[in-house]
Amino acid sequence: MPTLSIIGGGHVGRVLGRLFAQAGAFAVQDVLARSVARAAQAAAFIGAGTPAVAGGDRPLRRADVYMLTVTDDQIVPACEALAAAVPLQGAVVFHCSGALASDRLAAARAAGAHVASVHPIRSFADSDAVAAQFSGTFCGVEGDPQALDVLLPALAAIGARAVQIDPAAKTVYHAAAVFASNYLVTVIDAALRAYQAAGIPEPEARELARPLALESMENAFRLGAAPALTGPVARGDMATVQRQQAAVAAWDYATGSLYQALVAPTVALAERKRAGKP
Repeated sequence: MPTLSIIGGGHVGRVLGRLFAQAGAFAVQDVLARSVARAAQAAAFIGAGTPAVAGGDRPLRRADVYMLTVTDDQIVPACEALAAAVPLQGAVVFHCSGALASDRLAAARAAGAHVASVHPIRSFADSDAVAAQFSGTFCGVEGDPQALDVLLPALAAIGARAVQIDPAAKTVYHAAAVFASNYLVTVIDAALRAYQAAGIPEPEARELARPLALESMENAFRLGAAPALTGPVARGDMATVQRQQAAVAAWDYATGSLYQALVAPTVALAERKRAGKP
């Protein structure tokens, strides 16, 4: 069984480490974190691996595969430190960033490793829940063919659905997840605050917004975005749109600016709907 060392003791490293170990895809070897306590917690969650700390007394052992689950700004320095610490010729080194491509692992590649990136498209706020319900999770992957030859079977073993992406478009790829998750929450928050500005208490505002939001999302995923569009823009009622934008801006300038920013792309979406395009 190939050995795996994990650099980073956060949620992603813990979950993937546990899943890889349980599936027998890799034998987890070292679990490296910023502190002994954090490394021990990560190894305990994984159920395998020896806790280690950067700069500690025990050197990192050579492994077949290294998974970097550090923050984006630490990927390059962590990779450089790894390349200086252990021989990497023939090893696989991959990171789990959604925003950065595998070219950030240049130091490992220069040391003879095969590099890749694997981005699980999930929220990892609840490690136990994600680990229990990971099967079917999409993972955006890209990198050297030799690295993917090792990683793709391991991902299949834990029930992941790998989707190969263009590394040159990695930032746009990650922005798609931000639109589908983070900014969606921002728009829902604007709706809830607008309901409250109209005198509706926050708990009731959630109940008013819930069926609209859920049905709209379901329609968009079932029919396509353009066919799912309804409301004044879809009807071509731009007078109502202008009144709403002015009223929202008068209530809260920032939210009015958000409303205005969404008008043009929604008009384009309405044009696609009229043209019969998804």
